[in-house]
Amino acid sequence: MFATYSNEAVKFSSKQPSIQPQQLEDTSLTNLKSISILQGVLEGFIDGILILTEHGKCLHANHCAARICEQLHPGISQANSVPAEIWHVCESLIESRDLFPTQKMIIESEITKTESVAFRVRVRWLKLELFKRPCLLVTLEDRYQSIQRMVTTDIHKYGLTPREAEVWLLYRANYSYKEIADELFITLNTVKKHMKNIHAKRKAICNFEQD
Repeated sequence: MFATYSNEAVKFSSKQPSIQPQQLEDTSLTNLKSISILQGVLEGFIDGILILTEHGKCLHANHCAARICEQLHPGISQANSVPAEIWHVCESLIESRDLFPTQKMIIESEITKTESVAFRVRVRWLKLELFKRPCLLVTLEDRYQSIQRMVTTDIHKYGLTPREAEVWLLYRANYSYKEIADELFITLNTVKKHMKNIHAKRKAICNFEQD
């Protein structure tokens, strides 16, 4: 179930630390190399990645995370703000630490803006050698893009036609048959026909793989 929050953003100082080797003058060369490697790994993720302090300062945001934050609050720079929808999830993890100090917790929630803009947020603790206190590792998954990737795989796997692909994409995005018909300007019976063909193709492939 999607959780919808108000259009706010949590503001922070414009002089926030950023995981950039040239800005960490007091760290050793070994740590600088580790940071560079970490940054490279984080940028390679398909999902958005934020690293925050428990006080809300943004230590790092990969390009995907910056794009998602911009989608949540257009015009508000990621450099000095974290959307309130995301921070609310972080606060839940911080509060859970007092209740369950010995358990490793992962807090998950979903944020929806429109039918085609929805994100899954996962927050967990992350220990970094550079910081005495644990940080918050925030993973942001673009649900619609994830569905598009899955549908692209299904198109090739099941041999879907272009129209079947459009119907399947909307179906995987939780559209009802009527909503699919309205979106694609086709009749309800046509949607049912396409879905019947799609399920038949999927069943045929599954039976083939089992044999």
